Amino acid sequence: MEDVSEKLEYFKSITGVQDHDLCTEILQAHNWDLELAISSFTSSTAPSLTNTTHHFPQPPPPPPPLPPIPLAWKLIKLPVTVISGSLGLLSGAIGLGLWAAGGVLSYSLGIVGLGSFASSSTAPLVSVSAATSEAMDFVAEFERDYGSIGTIPSFVSEGFMDALQRSRNSFRLLFVYLHSPDHPDTPLFCERTLCSETVTAFVNHNFVAWGGSIRASEGFKMSNSLKASRFPFCAVVMAAANQRIALLQQVEGPKSPEEMLVILQRVLEESSPVLVAARLDAEERQNNARLREEQDAAYRAALDADQARERQRREEEERLAKEAAEAERKRKEEEEAHERAAQEAAEKQAALAKLREEKAQSLGEEPEKGPDVTQVLVRFPNGERKGRRFNGTATIQSLYDYVDSLGCLETESYSLVSNFPRVVYGQEKLTLSLKETGLHPQASLFVELNS
Repeated sequence: MEDVSEKLEYFKSITGVQDHDLCTEILQAHNWDLELAISSFTSSTAPSLTNTTHHFPQPPPPPPPLPPIPLAWKLIKLPVTVISGSLGLLSGAIGLGLWAAGGVLSYSLGIVGLGSFASSSTAPLVSVSAATSEAMDFVAEFERDYGSIGTIPSFVSEGFMDALQRSRNSFRLLFVYLHSPDHPDTPLFCERTLCSETVTAFVNHNFVAWGGSIRASEGFKMSNSLKASRFPFCAVVMAAANQRIALLQQVEGPKSPEEMLVILQRVLEESSPVLVAARLDAEERQNNARLREEQDAAYRAALDADQARERQRREEEERLAKEAAEAERKRKEEEEAHERAAQEAAEKQAALAKLREEKAQSLGEEPEKGPDVTQVLVRFPNGERKGRRFNGTATIQSLYDYVDSLGCLETESYSLVSNFPRVVYGQEKLTLSLKETGLHPQASLFVELNS
């Protein structure tokens, strides 16, 4: 019975219907499915209920305005349980950098349920596109009914989760308004309080505003999650740690503009340290990230410079090594060339020496003076003179062999020449004898180098 009584009271608070029998009949018709009963009642077919034998009594006059609810943050999980706590206790447990304090409305961003009465429901949270569509419809209807943009709170045209993330990114609180179109206090509250110039300006300047109709899926689920028991219903929440939200204040029932401003101003003042701390923490993280990026960039630049210098050093070493190798190769080639030249010169000298020796041996012994012996005097280009006796029958080739055997010339290209008369004893006369060429009994010849 306790569960039945709770459902009856909740149905009355949501729909504004105070007739106990009528509410019981509606819930029984829907097998005590509270969500289905409220959805059916608030749908477009709801007016048909007035055709039954029941009648709606006039709602009782609204109770006198309650004093502003203290800033007591609540922890709500699904199924709903409420735990109150102090601001200092929670901020100490979570730390300065987290968006939490005092008692906290624990609201999982991954799953939004329907409260304790909906534990059997497995319906997932509406998709982002559906939530955005519902939010756009709400903004359009609210603007149509209560004013234009600039004269009403600037409700964001996006789902609750996106609005919550927007408030977190902008370091502002999220103002939540749950709209109950059929509640008798709703029109007057919207016209005189929510859309008043002062409240609208204050909300637009200090909060991110999100609104949803309880006729829509997300608005209805948020009313269950926040345990909205009286309408009009407003709340102030903020993003907390571990994908949760913190319920800072809820405002239930009609309020005057002045009362609403006092409540919102107090919430804003008491939450300011947390928002400032969150902003400073975010700025510090940004500065640290920027500093790390600058340090990383400087490190990379220094590393690139070091690598460039190392690369230049290696290239210089390679260049010097190549030059040294080239110089060594040339030196070795030159040494080898010198060695070859020296060897060739030595071989040539040895060959010349051997040739001179052979030619000297071919001349035989120098003959003694006699009538058949010719005295030959040879003058060299350097002025040196050499003389020898030859048999008169010796050939001009013997004279060339004699000159060659002396080794006084650096060249083999020369001619023996007489002056008076000038006669060149060249290749054509090599086989003639001294007597045949007129050089007997004595001759004076000089060596003429061929050009």
